[in-house]
Amino acid sequence: MSDDPHDPSRAALSDAEELGHEARAGHDDHAVLKLWLRMLASTTQIEAEIRKRLRERFGITLARFDYMAQLYRYRDGLKMRVLSRYLMVTGGNVTGLTDELEREGVVSRTPSPDDRRSWIVSLTAKGRRNFEAMAAEHEQWIHEMFAGLDLKTVRQLHSQLGQLRVHLMRGDGADEAAP
Repeated sequence: MSDDPHDPSRAALSDAEELGHEARAGHDDHAVLKLWLRMLASTTQIEAEIRKRLRERFGITLARFDYMAQLYRYRDGLKMRVLSRYLMVTGGNVTGLTDELEREGVVSRTPSPDDRRSWIVSLTAKGRRNFEAMAAEHEQWIHEMFAGLDLKTVRQLHSQLGQLRVHLMRGDGADEAAP
């Protein structure tokens, strides 16, 4: 490759690097493959930005934010195994996060009244306040990232992706061979 910054092949490489997953699709690829790569690239880009902002602004990981978000929805708390299922992580991951957040005073752990082997985890008042501050900024960040789309487009995308999720959950076409 030439060292000339105006060389078209150099610009194409730069564009491909910036597009990431999406750059892998060729002109002959099926539309659904291109769509999948665009969705993956968009999600990856948004998630990376959220991770960065959470770390810089609040000194917290996305895993901790997601953990607190689940507990925020359940004021009475959740059994640790249920929390693990909601977060789609192992019980060991939930235990490690619980230990850390309990030491920081943002969650509390109490024995389950109906199962002596289970613990119920809930946000403390401090945890709820901390999460509310983070969630408010998080929501603003999401609005900023989607500001290039009008409300009609957002609603259409939401509806269409909902149809895709229903299709995937039903397993429709999962056994069909790709064309």
